[in-house]
Amino acid sequence: MPSNIEIAQKARLKPIVEIAKCIGLNEDDIEPYGNYKAKISLEVLKRFKDKPDGRLIIVTSVTPTRTGEGKTTMAIGLAQAFGRLGRRNIVVLRQPSLGPVFGVKGGATGGGLAQVLPMEDINIHFTGDLHAITSAHNLLTSLMENHIYRGNELNINLHEIFWKRVMDIECRDLRNIVVGLGGELGGIPHESGFEITTASEIAAIHAPSCSLMELKQRMAEITVAYDKNGSPVKAKQLRAEGAMTILMKDALKPNLVQTLEN
Repeated sequence: MPSNIEIAQKARLKPIVEIAKCIGLNEDDIEPYGNYKAKISLEVLKRFKDKPDGRLIIVTSVTPTRTGEGKTTMAIGLAQAFGRLGRRNIVVLRQPSLGPVFGVKGGATGGGLAQVLPMEDINIHFTGDLHAITSAHNLLTSLMENHIYRGNELNINLHEIFWKRVMDIECRDLRNIVVGLGGELGGIPHESGFEITTASEIAAIHAPSCSLMELKQRMAEITVAYDKNGSPVKAKQLRAEGAMTILMKDALKPNLVQTLEN
């Protein structure tokens, strides 16, 4: 049996414009990233808002394992089966994280004859969405820490900061760290750490948001810490949501690719 990557490399992909037409989109609805990937314009939501909703099938599992449970492969297989039955459908998957891609679990584009392609692009960087989330998250961290350094007008309690940093490749040694050790110009010492990007609250906010304004409003309500009176300190108090939204403007648009069976 050939490996997943051998199967993927032998596949004959259709131009992404053709894939878009199969689900009722035209060339003006997509922003191609090369020949086989594209972003879908959010304007499509307005054009289809009066259309009836389709049926939804959720593929999930109870107990996560180090090597995955097969949700992605099952979902892709179902989509291809419906395609063979002549039923127009779309399979919606979460984006792979670089940590698991280079770890035990591996990529997140399915396996065997149930894959989404181009595998290498999707697993590594794709269209940059996770990098945008990383930047937006760490921008909020920087603004919070700069606020503390510049006088801490919001009276943030250094022992009640729980907005850390993120990166897309996990590092066990950075989960719990102390920052601000560079002397007078190095900031205020406090405990921090790094989490994986997909665990960021911004990643959770990104998924259900349908417009930049909704995304901005949701990010404004992120609680980064508590002040010394026990009240929550939110991103909007740091006036961070506007800059964070700019970083997320393209990431909010859905990505379009194809399965092995186009």
